[in-house]
Amino acid sequence: MRAFRGCVQGYNAQVAVNESQIVLAAEITVDPGDFSHLEPMVSAVVAELDRAGIAETPPAVVADAGYWNEQHMDAVTAERGIQVLIRPDATKREKPRPGWTGGRYDWMRRVLGTERGEELYRKRKQTVEPVFGHTKHNRQFGRFQRRGRVAVRTEWRLIMMTHNLTKLHSHQIAAAGP
Repeated sequence: MRAFRGCVQGYNAQVAVNESQIVLAAEITVDPGDFSHLEPMVSAVVAELDRAGIAETPPAVVADAGYWNEQHMDAVTAERGIQVLIRPDATKREKPRPGWTGGRYDWMRRVLGTERGEELYRKRKQTVEPVFGHTKHNRQFGRFQRRGRVAVRTEWRLIMMTHNLTKLHSHQIAAAGP
């Protein structure tokens, strides 16, 4: 994987979560960016839901600007009937990227500029981002201990499974009450 200091053996960890921060799919890639991973992650979520006996697909997928890939967005919407909401440019950018205007770019900016669009996009920050923050900082998982794709993928899925078990345990304690 290319890094600031040349190439390093590294992986890009991906997760897809529901509104309760339950990890539905966890994958790793060797690509530094998220550009080509929207459709594979949605496919992984649908496959996991299928294995769990849940036929219902998510009504929408919300992802950050790094996932903007029109081919993947079209595939998810057309093949699966899932609405895709991705900010075409980072929130810190005041003006659109050069050449990224018109058509789908402007349409997505308008959709995300609505009250409902802003609400859905804000939920992304409250669902998936805390999973990474909790994993890196609270659980002190800053690097993979294993080497090789299969081993790292297994390690990442194990970490995400324990995240889900922690959520389940906390939910059971809260439901039991004092």
